[in-house]
Amino acid sequence: MNEMNQKFCQCCGMPMGNTDELYGTNGDGSKNEEYCRYCYENGKFTFQGSMEEMIEICIPPMVAANPDMTEEHARKIMLEWFPTLKRWKNIG
Repeated sequence: MNEMNQKFCQCCGMPMGNTDELYGTNGDGSKNEEYCRYCYENGKFTFQGSMEEMIEICIPPMVAANPDMTEEHARKIMLEWFPTLKRWKNIG
């Protein structure tokens, strides 16, 4: 799968990979292709905080995955990108 077709969790922005292993689950137990298993389980979001709180949770793993990135840079990127994700669109 090339990067242009890469699926990202529409809540935390995590890359979902080439399989359904990281997909969350709907209320009926089927896989949900939009949200990862860490954010969405049994048809419900597992995280009930704000977008800003989600960004703060996501900064350490993003910095760990990108050793040359600072926390400030990671925060800036996420503050621009998260409002485009389905979970955070149209939420103030």
